This record gives sequence, structure tokens and C-alpha cells, in this order.
Amino acid sequence: MSEQLPSVVIVGRPNVGKSTLFNRLTESRRSIVTDEPGITRDRIYGTAQWEGRAFEVVDTGGIVPDEKAAIPREILRQAHVAMERASVLVLVVDARAGVQPLDAELALLLRRKGKPLIIAANKVDSSGQAAHEAEFYALGGRVVGISAEHGRGVDDLLDEITRDFPPGVIEEKPRPVRVAIIGRPNVGKSTLLNRLAGEERSIVSAEPGTTRDAVDTLVQQGDALYQFVDTAGIRRKAKTKLVAEKLSVVMARKHLEQADVAILVLDGSEGVTSQDASIAEHAARSGCSLILALNKWDLAQKLAAEKMEKKISPAELREQFEALIREKLKFLAFAPLVFMSALTGQHTGRLFALIRQANEARRRRISTGELNRWLKETDLQRGSSPGARPVRILYLTQASAEPPTFVLFTNQPKLLHFSYQRFLENRLRESFDFMATPIRFQQRQKKRRE
Repeated sequence: MSEQLPSVVIVGRPNVGKSTLFNRLTESRRSIVTDEPGITRDRIYGTAQWEGRAFEVVDTGGIVPDEKAAIPREILRQAHVAMERASVLVLVVDARAGVQPLDAELALLLRRKGKPLIIAANKVDSSGQAAHEAEFYALGGRVVGISAEHGRGVDDLLDEITRDFPPGVIEEKPRPVRVAIIGRPNVGKSTLLNRLAGEERSIVSAEPGTTRDAVDTLVQQGDALYQFVDTAGIRRKAKTKLVAEKLSVVMARKHLEQADVAILVLDGSEGVTSQDASIAEHAARSGCSLILALNKWDLAQKLAAEKMEKKISPAELREQFEALIREKLKFLAFAPLVFMSALTGQHTGRLFALIRQANEARRRRISTGELNRWLKETDLQRGSSPGARPVRILYLTQASAEPPTFVLFTNQPKLLHFSYQRFLENRLRESFDFMATPIRFQQRQKKRRE
């Protein structure tokens, strides 16, 4: 998000309605909202405008200051990073529950930051509950009673938040390339995001399923702007028990469908699993371009060296791994493969060039004239099945891009067999460089004249 915008950081103990308020202020459904506490763990960013004043909104995870466990401790660290950059701090409390010891502890922590502090007394759904607002003045900030769910009092809160903000609107900028980092839990997606972003934007933990919300960050590389989204690990439905996990998977799939490019992270120490293949199939169906990233390559090399009786060169080991991956993910033959280590940074720099090429390829348009000249010059009979009626493509045009979609007019009474479509797809890739992007076909029959 823009660094020029004033930053409003939403803080509070678990399950007081921070994410609901974030979605209300940003007029989005960016943060996951359920009754289950501890959903938001990373910093979630959005933008908002009020009465001609634009500002950034940051949703933080539910804070428990004295918690010793790794993830709550990391949530607190992430919140501290956001608070250091804040223009205004908003402490969300539960008006129904009254002042809790943890509220008082957090208020003390926030006051020490020396930033303007507003107490948002949430869940004020009736005039009777509004009477409890007064006790929150003891926390040391301006108090505003609100209902984030229903919108009550949010206008007053926005007046307080933006009181000293300069006039300004959110500048329209070129849309960044949207890149979703996908994969099953604990393969290194968050570590990769942090490596590409150059900062610790995502919580990294050995505990599977650490990321629940999709975490996004903007990265400038030369003249190009990239929006990386670290999605929750996509599990099979049978493996997701909690409501939060189920929603995380739904959100991950949603972000995948909105992405221009997806980086499918595979665990080099474990190889390709059936779950990897399932995620890959969903990504291919979503229409985004795809890059395969075999992570933990340094660990994979070490494990292979310990298991193999005779020593082989790194190049030979790469060839063996690639052959295994291509065999299990045959339908992603068009996706480039990078051997890397997100932890050490080995070969991660190659991803930016591949993302740029993949994004250009998915936007490529070929004129109808050029396509039909290509038709005349290309032998497409080799793809026909023996004994079947020879396939003739009478006319070919590109209907759309992102992903490239072609309309075929053929002499066939039925849809072309998928093997012939694959053959045709490969010939198009050879001639027009649709690297990393899926290609779709729509078939039309030539109409008989009356």
C-alpha cells in the first residue's frame, strides 16, 4: 500500500470484531470473519476514504501480550511492526463484556507508543449497551461506541480517525501483476513471500496451517509492480475440521481465481504428492498462468546424497527430479520449473523474470489473419486418430485473452478428442510462445447451407 497514506492500525484481544471493522472500513470482505477466535494472524492491509481523506487500514491478529507459544508471540511481533508505522491506533473492545484485564494491558501498551489512541467499543447494538461505553474512558483514549457488524456509530468513528488527516484521495495506479503463492500446508509459501518481499510480511512457523488469511504485499521490481498473495495451505475437505480452516481454503481458492500468475510451491524433500496434483488441477482450471517452484532444493540434494549408493552430479539429480515431477503433473507440461530454496534465497530471483514472461504470455493476442495463415502452413493431420475422419480446422480466431481462448470451426460432428486438443495446443505454443499459461478452446461446427 502507499506509504504516503496515513496508517490506521486496528488492535485488540482475540474475537472482539477487529476483522469485521476492517471489512466495514475498507468496504470489502478481505479479512475472514467467524465466531472462532484467532482467525487473523498476519497483518492484512486495505485502503479507505472518508469525507475526502484517504488512509491505509491494517488489521492485526488478536493479541495476547504474555503468551509464550510461538504463533501468538509472532502475532504480537507483527502487530508491533504495524504500530510503529501507525498514524492512529484503534483499540477494539467488546462493549458487552466491559473492560477486561487484557483490554487494560493492551491500552497501556498502545499509550506507550505515543500515537493517537481511539477506543472502539464494539457490539453496541442497543441503547442499553451504549450505557456501558463510559467505563472504557479509563483506558485512556477517545471512546466511540460502534457496531461493526451493522454499521452503527462507524461514521462517528471515521470522523475521529480522520480528524487530523490531510485531504487526499487514493491515486489510481496501474494495476499490479497479481501473483498467488499456493500449495499444501507447510511447504514454505510464507518463507517465499518474505523472501520476495524483502521483509517478514508473513508469519513463518514449523506448525502446519499457520497462514489462515491470505496475506498480500506489493513489491516493486524495476518498472513493474507485483502484488504477492500468500494463501492458506489448501487441504482436502476431509482434512479441514475447524470453520476457520474451511474458510481459509475457500479464500485461498478465491484469490487463486483472481490471480494473473500462480506459483505452486512443492516440497523438494517430499516430492510431488496427490494433494499437490489436486491443487495443481484446480490452479489450471482457474485460468491463471502457472510456475512450479520446487522448494527446499538444498535439503532435497542432501537427502538424495545420503540415500544414493553412487554420487551423481547436481545436473543429473535435477533431471531425475524434473522427470518425476513432469510424470506426476503431465497436464502442467507448459509450466516452467524452478529449483530453489526460499530459506537461503537460492534461485528465487529467477521467479520475477518468469512471472513477467508468464503475465505477458497470458495477455497475448494473435490476429485472426495471422492465425489462419498459420493454419495453412502447419500440418495438423498428425494429431488425427488412425481410421477416424481427418480433422479439418476451417477457421480459427482468438476470442479472448487471460487466459488465451480460441474458437475453432471444424468439420467434426463432435467435440475434438482431448488428445487432439493437446496436440493443437502444443503447436500453438511452439509458434506463439504462450509460456506458463493454459490455453482454452471453444469448438463450433460449420453450419450447412439451406
